Amino acid sequence: MAKPISVAEDIVPLNEFKANASKMLRHLHNSHRPLVITQNGKPSAVVLTPAEFDALSYRSRFIASVEAGLRDADAGRTMSTDEARKRIKREFPE
Repeated sequence: MAKPISVAEDIVPLNEFKANASKMLRHLHNSHRPLVITQNGKPSAVVLTPAEFDALSYRSRFIASVEAGLRDADAGRTMSTDEARKRIKREFPE
């Protein structure tokens, strides 16, 4: 997961990012921290490495799946181990 941002180093105005994009992207990869781009003094975008984006996306999907499973369990949409084995054998015969 990405490290927390450094306010002094990881928040840059759009014009500075445009002028130094290559340098900023090297910093992004070396620091493993997100880069916050501001426009008119307000946060406008966050730049992440592809690996950090993938990790964040995976984590989000994983949490959503766990939450869906917990909702199913709370609603009583469960089955016993024997029922699950029978269903798996029916759906995936050897």
